Amino acid sequence: MMAQTISADQADTTILAHVNVPPAQTWNYLRINDLSLEVPTPYFAGDVHARLPRLFERVECGIGADAVTWMCRAAGDARYVEVRADDERAEPLYVDVDASSAEVRDTGVLVRAGARATIVTCAHGGGGDTSASLLRVIAERDARVTIVEIVACEGTQQHLDAVGISAAEGARVEMRQYALGGSKVALGLCCDLAGASSRLELDARYLVGGTDVLDVNHVVRQRGRATRADIVTTGILADAARKTMRETIDLVHGAKHAEGSEIETVLVTGDDVVNKTLPVILCDEEDVAGSHGASIGAISPEQLAFLGARGLDESAAERLFARALFDDAAIHAPVDEARAAVLARAATVLGADVARDVGEVLGFDQRGA
Repeated sequence: MMAQTISADQADTTILAHVNVPPAQTWNYLRINDLSLEVPTPYFAGDVHARLPRLFERVECGIGADAVTWMCRAAGDARYVEVRADDERAEPLYVDVDASSAEVRDTGVLVRAGARATIVTCAHGGGGDTSASLLRVIAERDARVTIVEIVACEGTQQHLDAVGISAAEGARVEMRQYALGGSKVALGLCCDLAGASSRLELDARYLVGGTDVLDVNHVVRQRGRATRADIVTTGILADAARKTMRETIDLVHGAKHAEGSEIETVLVTGDDVVNKTLPVILCDEEDVAGSHGASIGAISPEQLAFLGARGLDESAAERLFARALFDDAAIHAPVDEARAAVLARAATVLGADVARDVGEVLGFDQRGA
């Protein structure tokens, strides 16, 4: 099904006033509690052909209800995929978002008990005003789900990316999130570990440069007994980039023996960078474990001396860190289209030679990509 596209000359704009609102609003003086975005008012060229089953309406997305409503209306149509019980879907489910056409995608995936599936979302290109992807996943008992989320937009592109996950007893979700480009990018994630022994492993990485803005809201609600959530975030901020990271682990009453941890490491390479990090642990239960932390800094003199002895100055060292991020994204992109988008963005940031080298190391033929 084709997603509806929106152009600025077709519609007026709408203000989404409360995007990426954390469960516990604090630090008002830092203005870290939410984000406001100006987006095109949805334009409908015809009938709406399909909506997701109503059970997906109960799946919370970290980006906020107003943004979800806007994305549902702007998409105009939805894609629903069901993976049968105990089935292993060999082919990754791929959600392609062409930002240059301002595409908006609404996708729902139901992974039945004992099934396995891989889901890939990738936003790429630029110049299309506002693009968006809304992904909601329901993982039933003992399901195994891998999600790879890539945002590799160009130029002045504004992009919204929302993921909502509901995990039943014994379900496990492994997610890799890459924010590699876009003038203003909002990422919202909420994972509801509703069933006992369900688990989330989230590895998030980002690169923000120029005057670009990245706004992230990660929320994990641990409702089931003996659930576990591990969030590891690594990022690079350059030039005059601005980044806000909200991470909340909510240990809900009844979640005995649950464990949750969140940690962020930020490398700052620009003098005018603005970095805001809000790690939060909410707890309404005894006999649980929660931890959080953040490490923010530049390349140390000791590291520079070590690298300098091997012929690398500070600028080359910073590019080396950036390349490592693109290497990781390309390695973990399970479909060629997503890998091509990563390498195209790498060419913009690091140059065509570096992108070509990364592709050759992976054995990826970029001709025609």
